[in-house]
Amino acid sequence: MRIFIDADAFPNVIKDILIRASMRLNVPLCFVANQPVRVEGSAGITIIQVPAGADVADDRIAELAQPGDLVITADIPLADRVVTKGAFALDPRGKLYTQDNIKDSLAMRGLFKELRDGGMMSGGPTTYDKTDRQTFANRLDRFLIRQLKIEHANA
Repeated sequence: MRIFIDADAFPNVIKDILIRASMRLNVPLCFVANQPVRVEGSAGITIIQVPAGADVADDRIAELAQPGDLVITADIPLADRVVTKGAFALDPRGKLYTQDNIKDSLAMRGLFKELRDGGMMSGGPTTYDKTDRQTFANRLDRFLIRQLKIEHANA
């Protein structure tokens, strides 16, 4: 299992959570972005900088993700792409996307976009806060421990 981070649009405050989890559980971590990402050097952590452009980082993550991998992203279309390949996606607020729920989430995203475009709804997500960060950390930990147990049982 590897963890890929859509690093162009994720809250920097969860970077430390991801790095600690990666080191504690020995799970490779890869930041993918079209701008420089600052991460203190550590074994098992890589950074892929892609050229600027719409969806270039998303395309690279979708290309690299394999079944069982985890992608950290708030981008629901990217989550759909990796879940379709058998990977999982976790948004920075702690929502885990799986084959059981990704299509519903994608449909809701489309509905909200239509409502915003039609002027029937305004605004975006609430400010990222300590509760979101804690929910993310808890969900990440539970997911990684469960997946590592499954991998060890199948080895």
